[in-house]
Amino acid sequence: MSKVILVLSDALRYDVAKANMGFLGHLVESKLASLYKIVGELPSMSRPMYETIHTGLPSSQHGIVANSIVRLSNKPNIFQSVKEAGKVTAAAAYYWVSELYNRAPYDRIEDKEVDNENLTIQHGRFYTQDEYPDIELFMSAAFLVRRFSPDYLLLHPMGMDYHGETFGSDSKEYRNHAIQQDAWLAPLIIEWKERGYTIFVTGDHGINKDGAHGGTTPEQREVPLFMIQPNVKGRGDTGEIISQLKIAPTILQLLEIPVPSSMKHPPLIHPS
Repeated sequence: MSKVILVLSDALRYDVAKANMGFLGHLVESKLASLYKIVGELPSMSRPMYETIHTGLPSSQHGIVANSIVRLSNKPNIFQSVKEAGKVTAAAAYYWVSELYNRAPYDRIEDKEVDNENLTIQHGRFYTQDEYPDIELFMSAAFLVRRFSPDYLLLHPMGMDYHGETFGSDSKEYRNHAIQQDAWLAPLIIEWKERGYTIFVTGDHGINKDGAHGGTTPEQREVPLFMIQPNVKGRGDTGEIISQLKIAPTILQLLEIPVPSSMKHPPLIHPS
C-alpha cells in the first residue's frame, strides 16, 4: 500500500512543464518516473477541474460548471473516500478546495488552518490570495507530511496561474516560475519518496499567451501527469495521452480503497 501526494500546480501547461522542469525531466529520463499527457476536461477553469480531478467526473455530471458556483461537493470524491476508509487526509491549497470539501462559504479566520479528524480534509492549510508565495505553501505541505503523515495530501500552488494570467504563457515570468517550482519540489520529492509516498504532479488546466483559460485550445487544455513511485521503476516519457478522469480512481487504487461506482474510468496500470 502506498500513501499519495498530488501536486496540483494551477495552470501548469504540458509543454512548459516538459521544457522547463529539469528535475522532473531527470526522473523521467532516468525512468524513475512516468510522464503522460492529459487533455483536460472542459471548461478549462479552476474550480470545475478541482472537482473533476477529485471525483473522476466531467463537469456536466458533478455540477461545478463555473468558478462562480460555491458549494460543497455532492459526489463521491478522493477526500471523502479516504476519510471513510479511516485514513488521514490533508491539503495545502487555495481556499476553493476548502469550499468544495470542508465548508462553504469559506471563513478566512476559522478555516485557514484546521486540524480536525471530523472534517473531510482533516489537516488543512489554506490561502486566499492568488499571489501567495508558492514556497510558503510548499513548506506548509512539507510540515503536514512530517507532523501528520497523511495518507492523501493535496498540494495546490497558484503561482503558475498567477504568473500566466499576469504576464501570459509566452513570458519569461511564466516559464521561469516552472523552473522555480521544480527546484522547490526536488528535495521534497526525495524526502517524500523515502517516506513511502507516490507523488503525482499535474495541472488543472493550461493557459494561453493572452493569460486566459476556459476554452478548448491545446494551450488551455494540455497538462502533464508525472507519476513517481517509491521503489518502482517508471516508464519514462510514455508518449501516451490519458484522461483526466483516471486520476481519482488511480489514487484510490494506490491507497487500496474501493473505487466508487461513479468513477467509470479504469485506473492507470502500474508497473510491478
